[in-house]
Order: sequence, then structure tokens, then C-alpha cells
Amino acid sequence: MSAPNSSFDPKQVSALGEDAVNEMVAAALVDIAGAADLAALKEVRLAHAGDRSPLALANREIGALPPAAKVEVGKRVGEARARIKEALTSREEVLQRQRDEEVLVAEAVDVTVPTTRRSLGGRHPLTTLMEAMADVFIAMGYSVAEGPELEAEWVNFDALNVPADHPARTMQDTFYVTSQDSGAVLRTQTSPIQIRAMLSRELPIHVVAPGRVYRTDELDATHTPVFHQIEGLAVDEGLTMADLKGTLDHLAEQMFGAGIVTRLRPSYFPFTEPSAEVDLECFVCRGESVGNPERPCRTCGSEGWIEWGGCGMVNPRVLRSVGIDADVYSGFAFGMGIERTLMFRNGVTDMHDMVEGDVRFTRAFGVEA
Repeated sequence: MSAPNSSFDPKQVSALGEDAVNEMVAAALVDIAGAADLAALKEVRLAHAGDRSPLALANREIGALPPAAKVEVGKRVGEARARIKEALTSREEVLQRQRDEEVLVAEAVDVTVPTTRRSLGGRHPLTTLMEAMADVFIAMGYSVAEGPELEAEWVNFDALNVPADHPARTMQDTFYVTSQDSGAVLRTQTSPIQIRAMLSRELPIHVVAPGRVYRTDELDATHTPVFHQIEGLAVDEGLTMADLKGTLDHLAEQMFGAGIVTRLRPSYFPFTEPSAEVDLECFVCRGESVGNPERPCRTCGSEGWIEWGGCGMVNPRVLRSVGIDADVYSGFAFGMGIERTLMFRNGVTDMHDMVEGDVRFTRAFGVEA
């Protein structure tokens, strides 16, 4: 038996020589130092520390060496690979710091500059609904009339045939500016605008009067001391309750959809005669819940109708108080609350939501110009 081969041919292992290994390390260190970013360093890592790198291929040849040479060559290659790995790690840390610094500069935010990242605002749904209702009448040839919110008591009550002892004139229902004898009140309805229109405009008159009104109500789910109304007035020759009913039917369809039905129930208002309450056919159940316990309706309480506002033919006394000949001219008037209409249209159940200014409420109606 021959003895183990203790010598090896240098030509066969030239890639494992000290000079060759040093050249591999030197080439790797040059490429590592020249890597400009992390992506370039990744390519260098694959070229000099990957499975197909020169040192990796040379390392595979160690197994073919005689035992006497394996230790020396293995140590040499291992040290070379460790130097490359250390250089890669060091360069990676430098490049990561550079990247982070560049990101901080590029994405720097001056917190002292006023922000422009604000939610788009929108007008309050009560405002847009009030204008939408006014537009319905403008399309019918009406004009929009306005008046002061601080009103003369004569215009707010006397001219509208509200007697001096009427409960609405007490301080329990009306905001007087100083005292009950001051003669100045915060208007309790937009009807004074109708009086001013009849005093200042030529006949015939067709006006719609939207606006803010005031009453001494407590704020709760269905009442508020400051609310909005829209009232309409038409004064001309030959007007009848049929004209009033047709006008209200048209408004109801525009607000609640085609096919909605209105009805008039006899009532009393000092400034109209005859007078009526305006009811809407329930726009949820369309009356199908009446007498039907299997299909109850929460909106109308299974009654089939919802009270909407008041209306009637203008009382001749009101016409005479503003100098209009009641024997020649007749008129009709109506009014309804904007808040109540919004509650019907959009299922709002609590008046607090309309007055507290919470954007979560107004945002649901979208951004309207």
C-alpha cells in the first residue's frame, strides 16, 4: 500500500494561492467602496460573496487538496471571505445612513407653515334646502322677498290680524327686545315679509319668503328657539283654494318625489280664512301601514299622513290692513318649517344634530356650493 500523497501540484491550485486570494479580496474591496447605493451594493455582494463568486468557487477546490494543505488554504480563504463580509456590512451601514438622511431631507415638513390639508367644507343642509325650495317657486314665476329679523310688533302681529290678547304675543312665546311695551320683537314667523311685500309691491304679488325666525322654545329633539321657515304669498284676482292646493302639490313633488299626495285639514290661523293644515301622504309607507299591523310605519305612526305646515286664503282683514281691496283681490298663503322638511327628507330624528355644528352630520349631505 502506498503512503498518502503529501505534495500537490501548484498549477492545479493556483486559485488558492496567497497572491490569487489577495487579488480577489482587493477587487472585492474596490467594488464595495465604489458602490454608490444599496442597489449597487447588492450587485457587488452577489459578485464577490455569492455562490458563484471567485472565492466561493475557489473554496470548492479545497476538498481536493492533500490533508497537509487543507488547513493552510482553508484558513486563507476563510479570512478572505470574512474581510469581504466585514467590508460589505460596513459599507451597507454607511449607505443606509445616507439613504435615511436623503429621505429626511426630501420628506421634511415645516411644521410652522399653515397646513393646507383641510377637509373641504360645505354649506349647512338647512341653507341649501331653503334655497332649493325657493328655487321651486322662482321657476313658477315667484320672486324671493326678504325682511328684517328685528321686526315691528305691528307688522309681526297686528297687520296679520293677531289680536292683542293672543297667547303668541306674550313673553312666553315671543322674544321682545327690551320689554313687552317696546313694540319691537324678534320675528316669530316670516309672515311679516308678506306684509312688507303687500305694502311695497304692485299687484299682482307672487313672493316666497325664506328666513330665520325666533320663539321662546326649549331646545329638544323636535324644537329649537331659532329655526327656519319658508312662506309663500300670492295675491291676484280670482285666486282660490284650488290654486293653493295645486301649488302645494307641486312643491311636495319637488321635495319628496313624484306621486306624493297632500291633503288639507280644516284649521285656524288669524291671518287666513279659511285655514288648513297641510298633510303629506307618508313618503315611506304611502299609506299602506294604515290598519295593517303586519307592516307598521315608524315615520307616520301607521296613520298614513304627516303634518307639514299651515296654509289658507289670506284673511280679507289682512288685505285691508295693507290697503288692498278685498272685494277685487284674493290671495293665498302657506308656510312650513325648513327643519321639519329636512327631517322628513333625510330621516333626521334629533334637532340637536342641526344646531350643534358637528361635521359628521353635515358631511353626510356632501359638499354643496
